[in-house]
Amino acid sequence: MTALDLAYVRSQFPAFSVPDLSDKAFFENAGGSYACAPVIDRLTRFYRERKVQPYAPYEAATLGGAEMDEARARLAAMMGVKTPEVSFGPSTTANTYVLAQAARRWLKPGEAIVVTDQDHEANSGPWRRLAEEGHEVREWKIDPATGSLDLARLASLLSDGKVRLVCFPHCSNVIAEINPVAEIVALAHAAGAATCVDGVSYAPHGLPDVGALGTDIYLFSAYKTYGPHQGVMVIREDLGMRLPNQGHFFNGETLYKRFTPAGPDHAQIAASAGIADYFDALHAHHFGTERDPSKRGVAVHDLIRAHEASVCQPLLDYLADRNDVRLIGPRDAADRAPTVAVDLGRHAEPVSEALAAEGINCWAGDFYAVRPLTALGVDLSAGVLRLSMVHYTSAEDVARLIAALDRVL
Repeated sequence: MTALDLAYVRSQFPAFSVPDLSDKAFFENAGGSYACAPVIDRLTRFYRERKVQPYAPYEAATLGGAEMDEARARLAAMMGVKTPEVSFGPSTTANTYVLAQAARRWLKPGEAIVVTDQDHEANSGPWRRLAEEGHEVREWKIDPATGSLDLARLASLLSDGKVRLVCFPHCSNVIAEINPVAEIVALAHAAGAATCVDGVSYAPHGLPDVGALGTDIYLFSAYKTYGPHQGVMVIREDLGMRLPNQGHFFNGETLYKRFTPAGPDHAQIAASAGIADYFDALHAHHFGTERDPSKRGVAVHDLIRAHEASVCQPLLDYLADRNDVRLIGPRDAADRAPTVAVDLGRHAEPVSEALAAEGINCWAGDFYAVRPLTALGVDLSAGVLRLSMVHYTSAEDVARLIAALDRVL
């Protein structure tokens, strides 16, 4: 297994050269990662040279439109889907809301949807509101001891054949266990249901091969994936063209425009091509030449995941060995994203403040994960301490964090 070249990785992130950031250990990546240099460069260039209405027949507009098209095409290829199946919106929360409005008209009387109580509210609340329209909403509940989703419970919810959509996370932003997406999708499809996967908490740890997962919808946030503040949607063509158009009526035949009711953010969409630039640069540096973008994506995904698991495991072991805190989610780093939530049994915010004084940048609260934390019996007024890593996190950062936790706790 090729080892991640952390020095190279950090050289691609300007934040690590900023004096007030370079001496800090950053553990709030689940709230938003640092932007990589190609994204920053593309965004700066667009605002400086191409901040005009794109696609017009003059150079600045033509180049701007081409860069927007490039972002869609390259991200689609990396995720193993068709270019028109990728669209952008202002955030994943907004994108989910738009999709729920489409489903409101798509669902027929007597049909149902399934949601979980493992989700961040963005992929739960909009779907749950469909109950106000008279649609049946069924809840796939987590195990209150572990936070895990049991496939047998889902099978029971699907057994009468009335479910048309199953909405669930690739992993939770507090529990972090990686759900078996392909297996869940296959179960739902066999029962005649489509699937919507919230990948916000997973995609920063390597863009998934959405084609291989088989899901009908996959959502993630570019700003947590080293990019600008945009929500990225993959909507497979078959379902996307059946859901009612939410865009301008004259754009209804264009898949990537059907779920963008407002005008797109041209500059941020164009800058999202920088995410592909960065992942391709990672691949070239570690593996050399590979013409297939999907294969490049898989290789980078596996490279990132291996590094993250190795740096996260010591923290999981440390927290699991303490008898004064509750580690939420799996203890094996291979089974989870490196987003580590801890129930301290007391108010967590003062602890995050104390860690900041130690040079550890993290946060505390409920992180909009009110439903899973409630199901797990966590006191919402106290919240949890969340320590979230990505692939630019070093083993030294984690050792520094553990030493600081020893002093603070």
